[in-house]
Amino acid sequence: MKQLLHLFKTGFAIMLLIITAACTGAGELPNDDDALVIDMIVKMNRGDYWSTIQMGAEVAAKEYNVSLNVLAPENENDVQGQIQLMEDSIARRPDAIILAASDYEALGQVTDRTSYYDIPVISIDSEVASTKVKTYVGTNNYEAGQKAAERLMELTGGQGDIGIVNFVQGARNADQREEGFMDYAARFPGVRIVEVLYCGSDEELAYRLTREMIKQHPGLTGLVSLSAESSIGAGRAVEEAGLGSRFKMIAFDNPPEMLELLQEETVQAMVVQNPFNNGYMAVAAAVKAARGERLEDKIPTDTKLIDLDNMLWPEHQKLLFPFVK
Repeated sequence: MKQLLHLFKTGFAIMLLIITAACTGAGELPNDDDALVIDMIVKMNRGDYWSTIQMGAEVAAKEYNVSLNVLAPENENDVQGQIQLMEDSIARRPDAIILAASDYEALGQVTDRTSYYDIPVISIDSEVASTKVKTYVGTNNYEAGQKAAERLMELTGGQGDIGIVNFVQGARNADQREEGFMDYAARFPGVRIVEVLYCGSDEELAYRLTREMIKQHPGLTGLVSLSAESSIGAGRAVEEAGLGSRFKMIAFDNPPEMLELLQEETVQAMVVQNPFNNGYMAVAAAVKAARGERLEDKIPTDTKLIDLDNMLWPEHQKLLFPFVK
């Protein structure tokens, strides 16, 4: 397993360098007159999750002869920065825009403006409050939150104090995961949600918030973290606290740090998405939309609950180690 983790890290770094070299930079205009021009605006310009989405999108861009321009603010909670990127994109008049909205409501108005110029918009990862979006590609986030809650209830016996470390309040996927978790946990009268914290997709802030939560609630028996960044920070705090076998944690996504904590049994399970597939399908949908083809309202992608017992299943290995042959 340690060798697989090393290969994952090495493979991911190599692929990221390839994508960085191949991808059209922010503000650059593609040269191929025959290619469709698609802007992909995501939530931030770092993190394994977003890099993997970009990799999938780049593969589809090559297959469909697309000039792909990937844009993002530095931080996931920079909503105004993302609105400005949308405005800049509209001014360039691409053939389509793919948007992962950092805030469901705040990005709605600028998304509506795309219809004035017949620019189709594909929503990815998290939805946006606009009727102009052609389709949503990504996880059913409410169900993903329920999956996390179901496993945590099993592990804790439906009893005890539970904490939630979420990422950006107002982001549609963050809100839906939290809602799904809370609705499922509400079935268990012996469970008390002691705190819901928001880290703004900042790993260090997630670490500090979780450390303080553990200090303030010494009887804490479980924790769920609802994104890759919140999981990395929260996982580090839980590991340092040495809470022992009584404490259970469910994480989201599969950065290398989480795989190590899963192996060490600090984390009991991970809700894993398929960001590579999401990026690929978003570009494919954008191409169809640019050509005037009809799309379903949603193109859902599944999540897998992965633990030590099933992580070596072949279909799970493809999710956990996508760059290992």
